[in-house]
Amino acid sequence: MAEVRRLLSATRVVTLTGVGGVGKTRLALRAAAEARRQFPDGVWLVDLAGLDDPDLLEQTVAEGLEIRDYSPVPPLDLIVDHLAGRQALIVLDNCEHLLAECAVLVDALVRALPELRVLATSRQPLGIACEQTLNLAPLPVREASPLASDVLVESDAIQLFAERAAAVVPDFEVTPSNQEVVAAICRRLDGLPLAIELAAARLRALSVEQVLTRLDDRFRLLTSGSRVALPRQRTLRALMDWSYELCTEQERLLWQRVSVFAGGLDLEAAEEVCSGDGIPKGDVLDVVTGLVDKSVLAREEQRGAVRYRLLDTVRQYGRERLLATGKEPALRRRHCDHYRGLAARARAELFGPAQVEWFTHLSTEHANLRTALEYCFAEPIRCAEGLAMTTDLLYHWISGYYLGEGRRWLEEGLVTETAPDEGRGRALWAAAWVALIQADVPSAAALIEEAGAVAESLGSESLLAYVTLFQGMVATCRGEAETSIKLHHEAVDRQRSAGDPLGLALALIRLSLVHSVVGEDVLAVSDAEEAVAICDAHGEKWHRAYATAALGIGVWRLGDARRATALEKESLRFNDALDDALGVAIGLETLAWIAAGEGRFERAARLLGVLKGVWGVLGAPLSGFGHLACYHDECEALTLRALGEQDFRAAVRDGAALPYEEVITYALQEEAIGAKPVEPTARLAPLTRRETEIAELVSQGLSNKEIAAALVISQRTAEGHIEHILNKLGFNSRAQVAAWLSERRGYARAVRTT
Repeated sequence: MAEVRRLLSATRVVTLTGVGGVGKTRLALRAAAEARRQFPDGVWLVDLAGLDDPDLLEQTVAEGLEIRDYSPVPPLDLIVDHLAGRQALIVLDNCEHLLAECAVLVDALVRALPELRVLATSRQPLGIACEQTLNLAPLPVREASPLASDVLVESDAIQLFAERAAAVVPDFEVTPSNQEVVAAICRRLDGLPLAIELAAARLRALSVEQVLTRLDDRFRLLTSGSRVALPRQRTLRALMDWSYELCTEQERLLWQRVSVFAGGLDLEAAEEVCSGDGIPKGDVLDVVTGLVDKSVLAREEQRGAVRYRLLDTVRQYGRERLLATGKEPALRRRHCDHYRGLAARARAELFGPAQVEWFTHLSTEHANLRTALEYCFAEPIRCAEGLAMTTDLLYHWISGYYLGEGRRWLEEGLVTETAPDEGRGRALWAAAWVALIQADVPSAAALIEEAGAVAESLGSESLLAYVTLFQGMVATCRGEAETSIKLHHEAVDRQRSAGDPLGLALALIRLSLVHSVVGEDVLAVSDAEEAVAICDAHGEKWHRAYATAALGIGVWRLGDARRATALEKESLRFNDALDDALGVAIGLETLAWIAAGEGRFERAARLLGVLKGVWGVLGAPLSGFGHLACYHDECEALTLRALGEQDFRAAVRDGAALPYEEVITYALQEEAIGAKPVEPTARLAPLTRRETEIAELVSQGLSNKEIAAALVISQRTAEGHIEHILNKLGFNSRAQVAAWLSERRGYARAVRTT
């Protein structure tokens, strides 16, 4: 509402765009009602939904303005004469099916009538010079949260469902027992207001659990709307049919074809998978643009690149249309081939300057990669491709949030594809590495033993080099240091002979860490420095971050705490930027050890508290680096002895209470030896992100109504947030919130500059 008001005050034509059912008409009507004072000569609604003949457009607008003139003057002239000199607003609703005609009419009106404003609603912009557009997104629905009250307070989608449900079942309420089901319904419906309303209407006959269960057939379920609504707004299918009929033939084809994607797509994927048979590759960009303009595809910019996304409801409709053509199997094959090729290219360019971009790209495409793997393993003749693709994605599994999923894919592929070839050998050692990261040493040992047998039977030096490396890692985890060092040295030699810089860097990093544990610190530093040099020579960053962490440990063991700290912080910054939780945890561990070694025991204890939470999330303390636990135990014992149990426990609790986004700031701060560390939690209250955002607006002097408008939430919701904030902080006035926030900013500056 605030943005519509701002746009109407700044420009002549405002068009509300968005997918069908998102609430364009409702917002336009509310905005028009509230804008009556700004337009003393009238606010007029002209609904074009029922108009099919473009030749009657001007006449329909004249009728909507209640112009009574029986002369043979053209309708456009009548409208101009009627509105001349008037400050008026015309709401032109549902323009999409008469887009060109509406554009011509509106352009003519605003040129002739300088005091006129037009508020239009359409699936796509009118495309005239003086137009400003506001694209309406569906209502956001937060993912399931253990903080149930946050879900209830902050989700407008859930509030909408509750209000509409109460209209048909008067005693309906969203309660702790059903709120997750309601939230799941709203998520499945993409937060689309019309779909939510139709689903809520089904509570006349169904429970919320039954509604959720039946949403797989949502177009059949969501068929009961308001009798006074337009026919296409009474059912979700009719609404989708309306949008589909407004598309060109090529746009309909592309809508069908992009429905095979999951989680969005980029232009390259659209060109590779969806071109041909009616859509030349060179036309794909124009057709994509047409679907974006019609609000079928949502345009999203991520890290400087543009992606396109279908709401799940829109995607399901496109999938049904595609199934009816009989061409879905061919499209799924093309989709799978595209992402199989993407995974292979990522592996080929893994150890090089494009590595981080590939990590990011694969993470963005995770849903499509999963869909491609599902297709491979569902087709017996493509299982070998599925196993190869899973192995190619090894670094995607281990560097992000997908480790458990990666292991499941590897295990499925190894069960399905049993031929003792190079592909199975690679998959076996990849699965062994994943098992080691999960601290499942027995499984890793069995996998690497079989990989060794495959490598020997094939005489593959490349396979043997990795088998030897992971045999060394298994020995490390078992505490067999002498065997581990011997195997790692052999792995280094084999990787050198094979000319594999990735394998060589990995072997040197692991050898460095084993040398540190047995006290051979000079060798540890030498190994890590060589690994860093190899990574630098290839422009590689991820292994370099781990090599830098290993180097920091070796340097620390040699007594240079200052350089060790700098190295660990360098590694930590990179792993945090990449969102590599394991790399972050290793960096935090080492910084805790260094702090304890320098006598900064409160800092060490806080970092140990942070680590309890981090390792708890990862599920395996020192995952894959268990041999370093001796340093953790030594740090904990030393710190406990120095602080005493009560102060140690308190500092650990402080660290564990730090929000994750403040953990890195605290870990990276500089602190002089012997100085009292900045208290991380004394001035911080446990506000949620939304509450912090509202506290900022309170400190700026905004009223509840202004805060609600700025954040596009109800005033009641804003008031509830402010009450929560005051209660959490123990305050009774807004001025206290402003003062607290100013103090908090000062704390943040102190952390950054200390």
